This record gives sequence, structure tokens and C-alpha cells, in this order.
Amino acid sequence: MRKMYTLLILLGLSVVAKAQQENQFTQFQHYKLGFNPAYAGNAEGISIAALVRQQWLGIKGAPQVQLVSLNMPVLNNRVGIGANFARASIGVTNQYTAELAYAYRIPAPRGHLNLGLMTSIRNFQMNFSELEGSQPIANDGAIPAGLQSKYVPNFGAGIYYNAQNFYIGLSSPRLLNVNIDLSDGSGTISRETPHFFLMTGVLIPLGDNIKLQPQTLLKYVKGAPFDADANVSLIFNERVTMGVSYRLGGSRATGLGEAVSGLFSVQMGKNLLIGMSYDATLSELRKFNNGSAEVVLRYFINGRSSGDVIYDNPRFFF
Repeated sequence: MRKMYTLLILLGLSVVAKAQQENQFTQFQHYKLGFNPAYAGNAEGISIAALVRQQWLGIKGAPQVQLVSLNMPVLNNRVGIGANFARASIGVTNQYTAELAYAYRIPAPRGHLNLGLMTSIRNFQMNFSELEGSQPIANDGAIPAGLQSKYVPNFGAGIYYNAQNFYIGLSSPRLLNVNIDLSDGSGTISRETPHFFLMTGVLIPLGDNIKLQPQTLLKYVKGAPFDADANVSLIFNERVTMGVSYRLGGSRATGLGEAVSGLFSVQMGKNLLIGMSYDATLSELRKFNNGSAEVVLRYFINGRSSGDVIYDNPRFFF
């Protein structure tokens, strides 16, 4: 039987979703294409990444995400193309997203400036037959029966500058205020809200075999509290990366933020990178869950996975 916590979470997140609708990732540095279409083609060959996130372990119906992302340069590296496919769920709701990205690369001082466009389509689903209540749900005429779904198109844009030891990008994956109501009523209750992201990072050599890499992702949504993820990592021998991350948000009562996280990734040969993270919850929800976890796999075809390491060509800064 579903725990009462699930219902409380759904009610709370239904309010938050009016402002913060995009998924959050502790290892955002491995999924830049999902935030900024201008990142497309910023790799040596065909880059394929798979990421799984399970939020709030131990709570049934808690948010979870599974996705696949791929991108590659074409036309002598002057253009980048990419695609993302994701499934996100929380409680009785599911969201399926397909995105296509295009980026044009312009030579700039010490690196490249990329201009990107993204088109997306989302399928929102809610299976009301899975709801549970203290009274028979069928007796409440305000609650629909069965499965309801809706397809929603949108588009976004971004700009991304990449140098040998520095990157910065500004983007909004979805710019249209599209109606996402599942009902056929005349009024509009909910819409997709534009999210704006500013990401940046720098690589600082500390010696022959160790580098320091701080990165941050700033998030802005009109009408919502400012949010941000920041991490700092040490890279050893261009193979092993260890770091910590901090996420704003959470409870205003405690003021501690949403989560603090540990990061770890390892380069397995030339082509494969494996990364993982664990979030310790800082808000009041820490009493009811065992944290959140992510696992990412990234593989390169006709190239090499450079992890978080800088190579002479600024294209390889991840």
C-alpha cells in the first residue's frame, strides 16, 4: 500500500511544479545538452550518455528520471547536432520528453562560441486509477477516471562559450508558455514555464597529476525562489574525479539548502566514463528518506571520452 508520505509529496510538488518544472541533476556537468542546446557537437566523436536518478530513496512514488543523450559534430566541426530522450515520474504521473538540438560553432578568442536551438515534444500522463484515498475515489466526480495524457511541443535556445580551461553558457530549453492541462476545461490552470540556466566552470592545474575543477549551474524561473547547484572536484591522473556538491532550496525554516552531495567518476580506458553521486537531504524530508542517488555512463564512438579533462582543442572541455 502506498504510504501517506507519497500523497503529501505529490501535494507539495504540485505547487512547486508551477514554477520549477525541469528535472534536477547532481551530475549536471555530464548532461549539459539537456540544459543548453548550444553544447551540441562539443565532443571529439559521437558522445552517448545514459543517466538514472532516484530521488528520496525509501519513499514510494518519489521522483525518478531515466534518460539517454547523444551529440556529435558534423560538417568539419562547424555544426553540432544532438538528441535527448527522457522519462520522469512522480507518483501517478509520467512525463516523456524527446528533444533535438542544433548548434552552430563560431571561432572566438581562445575558443569557440556556439549558438544553439532546440525543439522538444513532451507527453504528460496521469493514471488516476492508481490513486488511493481514505474514501472510494470513484465517489468523487471531480477526480477523472483512468489514464489522461497530452502532447506539448516547445522550443528553446542557448549560447555556449568554450575555451581551453573555461566554459560558460546561458540557455532556456523551453521558451513558450504552453498549456499543459490534461482536462478539456475552458480555463487554464497550469503551463510550461520558461526556465533560464547559467552554467560555468573552470579547470585549475595544481600539479602534473592533479587538477581542481569548480562548476556551477544557476537556475531562474519567474515567480520561484532562486536555485543553484555548485560543485568542486579534484581530478587525479586525468582518470579519477572526486568532489562535493551543494544545492540551494529546501526548507526556508532551516535555511540549510536542499542537499549536499558526494561525486565520483572514473575513466575506464579511452571511451567509457562511469560516474555516480549521492545526495544527503538537508530539508525536513531527511527524516523520511535515505537520500538520492545518480549513476551516469558516457561512451564515445570514433573518439575518446575525456571526462572532465581539458585537451589542447577547446572542444574537449566537458
